[in-house]
Amino acid sequence: MTSDPGCLFCQIVAGTTEAARVLETDDVVGFLDVRPVFKGHVLLVPREHVVTLPDLPGDLIVPLFSTAQRVATAITSGLGAQGTFVAMNNVVSQSVAHLHVHVVPRTKGDGLRGFFWPRTKYADGEAETYAATIREALA
Repeated sequence: MTSDPGCLFCQIVAGTTEAARVLETDDVVGFLDVRPVFKGHVLLVPREHVVTLPDLPGDLIVPLFSTAQRVATAITSGLGAQGTFVAMNNVVSQSVAHLHVHVVPRTKGDGLRGFFWPRTKYADGEAETYAATIREALA
């Protein structure tokens, strides 16, 4: 498995950088975005350092996207969201050069329009509460 020691997401996968983790599998790690569109916004990354979707090995497609499906379900049931927005950038607007899937909780009238992604912040300790709620819904 390849890793890039200078990559923030590889550091999170390795456990050398803190993150509010939501799940870990053999192939995928999920954690809360530190600048969420809405609270409960999860990033899913392959453990292997992969930069874009075209670089993703075929044997990781199902693990990554089945995990996205599980997390989307957990966000709606655990956080009471009415739905989710699932997205991925490749190069353009990709703030970290490590493939990641955004799973964002949505509710009708939440103000998200088109591809404008306003960002918010968690209060002290709040991220871990959201992460625990999603972990519980995944169990």
